[in-house]
Amino acid sequence: MAAHRPARVAKAVPGSVVPAWREGLAPDLLAPDYQRLVEILADRGGEAMDCRQLAADLGLEVVAAKVEGVRSKVKRLAARGWLVEERPGMCRTVPGRAGGS
Repeated sequence: MAAHRPARVAKAVPGSVVPAWREGLAPDLLAPDYQRLVEILADRGGEAMDCRQLAADLGLEVVAAKVEGVRSKVKRLAARGWLVEERPGMCRTVPGRAGGS
C-alpha cells in the first residue's frame, strides 16, 4: 500500500480550508481573507487587536454580523496555530509565522 501524501497546494482560493501551521508554510497559502487578517496583525508588530479593530481595518462596517465573521476567522486561525488568541476576541501573531515578523 502506497504511503498517503497530502496534496500540494500552490495557492489558496476563497473558501478554502485553513491548514494547520507547520514549519515552512507561508501566509500566502491562506485564502485572501485570512491572509489579510494575518497581514494586519503582523503590521502591529505582535500587539494584540480585538475583532472590532480588525473589522474596521478590513474596511468592514463595525456591526455585530461583520465582527462575528472576523471573530470566526480569527478563532480558526488561532486553532490552527497561525495566531494566538490572548483572550476571547483579542489576538496577535505568533513570531515567525506571519511572513517575516
